[in-house]
Amino acid sequence: QVHVVESGGGLVQAGGSLRLSCAASGMIFSINAMGWYRQAPGKQREFVAVIGNGGIPNYADSVKGRFTISRDNAKNTVNLQMNSLKPEDTDVYYCVAESSLRYWGQGTQVTVSS
Repeated sequence: QVHVVESGGGLVQAGGSLRLSCAASGMIFSINAMGWYRQAPGKQREFVAVIGNGGIPNYADSVKGRFTISRDNAKNTVNLQMNSLKPEDTDVYYCVAESSLRYWGQGTQVTVSS
C-alpha cells in the first residue's frame, strides 16, 4: 500500500504561478513513477505530467513549456511548478504514485481567475 498526500494549490490570477507538492509513504520501493492528473467537474481525469525513477519527465501538450515536474527520490516527493497559468488550468489536481497499481491523493483545487 502507498499513501499519497498533496499540498499547495489555491487561487491565482491568469499569468501567475503555483507550486504543488506530493509526498508518498508506505511501500515506496514499489513506485515506478509519480505524476499529476487533473479533473474538472463532470469530466474525465486527464494526464498532466509524470516522471519516472530515472528522472525523465513527460508532459501533456497543453502544459508543455509552462509546467515543470520534479522528483526527489530520497524524500519520495514530487513537485509540479506551474507557470503562466491560464483559466483553463482550473481543476482539481491529483497526485499519483504508480507501481503495479495507481495510488491517488485526495486532490487539491487550483483556480485561475481571468
